[in-house]
Amino acid sequence: MAAHPKELRERQVGTPEQQASGLVGERPQRWTGSVAIVDYDPSWPARYASIAALIERTLGDRIISIEHVGSTSVPGLSAKSVIDIDVVLEDTADESLFVPALEAAGYRLLLREPWWQGHRLLIPATEDVHLHVWPASAVEPTRHRLFRDWLRAHPDDRDLYASTKRRLAVETAATPDDYTMAKNDVIDQIFARLFAQP
Repeated sequence: MAAHPKELRERQVGTPEQQASGLVGERPQRWTGSVAIVDYDPSWPARYASIAALIERTLGDRIISIEHVGSTSVPGLSAKSVIDIDVVLEDTADESLFVPALEAAGYRLLLREPWWQGHRLLIPATEDVHLHVWPASAVEPTRHRLFRDWLRAHPDDRDLYASTKRRLAVETAATPDDYTMAKNDVIDQIFARLFAQP
């Protein structure tokens, strides 16, 4: 475990007040229903590539890195059909440096979470895409890449994660806001195995 710094090993969770205060504008209608987990779709990588190309054209050399993360980035993993993308910029505090350009490309700022390593979330109007924008100082994009790469290389944990997500989608059908937090136990178990490796 010594190979992985503490800030990388520890999951950061905001207070309910912090989480509630981050919403910018109206909650999208598509976030209000129960969670639907579907079989892996081989078209997801191509969807990511198309979206990433647009983001790269929009933000240009402001981008330090851009990555397909989340469950749709793991071949064979059942998932919500949402393309999660991590974009790392030098800083996110000055939103004028990236939000207007992304708005012109069809995205809108949905979450502003300075408490969570400067995270910003933008979404387009029609497509299920979560564009996570992080400052270079954030460790969460590294956690996302580690988790993705671990699941790609460890089918047992990939299948455990898939079955857990399907079960939790049913269990939280009446309270879909609980779904994401409900996954934390299995995510922590998988990270424990990941971080136990040298």
